[in-house]
Amino acid sequence: MTAVHLIRHAKAKNRLEWSDRDELRPLTKRGRREANALAERLASEELVRLVSSPYVRCVQTLEPLAVAVDLAIETTELLAEGADGNAAVDLLLSLVGTATVACCTHGDVLFVVLGIVADGGVHLDGPRDAPVASAWILEVEAGRFAGARFVEQPPR
Repeated sequence: MTAVHLIRHAKAKNRLEWSDRDELRPLTKRGRREANALAERLASEELVRLVSSPYVRCVQTLEPLAVAVDLAIETTELLAEGADGNAAVDLLLSLVGTATVACCTHGDVLFVVLGIVADGGVHLDGPRDAPVASAWILEVEAGRFAGARFVEQPPR
């Protein structure tokens, strides 16, 4: 069995106080601490790919992990805010193959993906509306989701 670690990006600057394009909104200091904690937690996993929304806050969430596991971060619009959940599911299943991957996305995409996973008969042991810097480990078997475990956000 392989898995996708599907991460909601760490804490970003306040959307209402940000005057530039939303895609450029970076992590806060707390968000950078959360990203480092995520990297510590996932560094021992045998990850073969890191895939992210191209939004700065998602890429920054995976950067410490990329350094820890010596992998480049690939970006795709299929994980961007507002992306189609069905397309995101197809992407996640295609990425896994025979190895474990970590992906970073946004709350809206994560919510829809988890709904699709649940509709496929997989029990969810945590919130679909997952908090920032939390993750879901989606287990994949025979090209479909077979399990899901919620992983709380790192301590603040």
